[in-house]
Amino acid sequence: MVKEQIEMDKPVTKQAEAPLDQAHGPEIGYIMKGYPRLTDVFINNEIYLLESMGLRLHIFSAKKPRGEKIHAVVTDIQATVTYLPEVSSISGTNLLLWLFHNVPQFVPSHLYVCRLHPGRYIRAFLQAVAMSFRYRSTAFWPPKKVLIQEFLQAGYIAQRVLESGRIGHLHGHFCHGSTTITMFVSRLSGIPFSFTAHAKDIYLQKLNPSDLLATKIRQAQFVVTCTEANHTYLKSVCPDVSSIHTIYHGLDTSIFTPAVHHSDDHTIPLILSVGRFVEKKGFACLVQACRILKDRGYAFQCRLLGEADDQTDRIKQLISELTLEDTVFLDGPVTQEELIHIYRECTIFALPCQILDNGDRDGIPNVLVEAMAMEIPVVSTDISGIPELIEHRIDGLLVPQKDASALAAALEELLKDPSFRRRLGQSGRDKVQRLFDNKKTTLLLKKLFASCLENTEGARLRNITLTSTMLRKRKTL
Repeated sequence: MVKEQIEMDKPVTKQAEAPLDQAHGPEIGYIMKGYPRLTDVFINNEIYLLESMGLRLHIFSAKKPRGEKIHAVVTDIQATVTYLPEVSSISGTNLLLWLFHNVPQFVPSHLYVCRLHPGRYIRAFLQAVAMSFRYRSTAFWPPKKVLIQEFLQAGYIAQRVLESGRIGHLHGHFCHGSTTITMFVSRLSGIPFSFTAHAKDIYLQKLNPSDLLATKIRQAQFVVTCTEANHTYLKSVCPDVSSIHTIYHGLDTSIFTPAVHHSDDHTIPLILSVGRFVEKKGFACLVQACRILKDRGYAFQCRLLGEADDQTDRIKQLISELTLEDTVFLDGPVTQEELIHIYRECTIFALPCQILDNGDRDGIPNVLVEAMAMEIPVVSTDISGIPELIEHRIDGLLVPQKDASALAAALEELLKDPSFRRRLGQSGRDKVQRLFDNKKTTLLLKKLFASCLENTEGARLRNITLTSTMLRKRKTL
């Protein structure tokens, strides 16, 4: 079970077991849309490593898990988890009706913050209202409802942050909804914030309309993103900002280790692909490439693993249309521990990512890094941040996006040449060990947080000194 805390007087973590410096140091409030989520294993690993490096975190999650699998690392995380009150869906509903049903559970928190800091609260409230009108779809549309929802949720978090007195910095993961909430919490509490930007949250205009992303970047203490390609884009949004940092999602290369018995020994090669069944992963292109390989007489199997999504039915239909039911197989999501065993059975890992017309894309898919760490030869596309991970013909193969023929040719070359597969696999693991070791990448993030906490603590002590001086002066009058 995930540790949770709905009210602050119900402790849920083993704080007594935490190291002494953690037990008494300031905390970082991690704000997320959902925790823990199977697709966010890189965030779970990040939290665990930050704790192991001496930082203390408090997780705020807008949504509770719904019985899905969780990765083993989640059970090792010590952070207190506070889940926000559940709200009904705001999309497609009348705003006043939604407010009538959902506002009451947030009123006590907003009254608390307003009484404690009335001026700050009124400014933040007016800013939120102004944003809901500024960022609506057109001048004739009603206010952008989701911003009102996120302001309400921010008030709930702000009360608990202020009551705690321990949280010295706020951090949002994904730069759309959760970072909007984080920014509102910062305005209500006066505590600085930062955020990590990932993939579609950066590139989909509807998630950060107009200059909303630029506003977040300028108000944040720092911004982290996971590829140089993302960094370049974010820098183009705010050329004058110097606090944008590239920190790759790392992994533990002592856990992701090559198979003892190489898959070359298997009779039938296995092509593996992993990801949510969404269009940007390029699964349809992979299925088409499998048909080409079958027509050329190759015997193999292809296994697609992932969470069902808007492309699931399309992929199933394509498999049927191309009569690949005996070759291409779909399976549901698995934990990281289960996936490691599957990696050790596969011959080639393929993920033909693509950029959609609306701009949605991947950064550097974590599963590509995992496969390379396992010495599995990988095939992907030359888009977004992927060339930062894969150098063509050195530690993997890159093909143009949406090109099933080119993908089939790359897979064919690997199927025919076991020595080439081994050479790419070994070079791939070397690349991951150099650039994607999570102990090294997370240390960079830890240093950013430590600097912010130091600045916040210094400001707090200066305020205490100033207040004490003013009180002494009043007593002497």
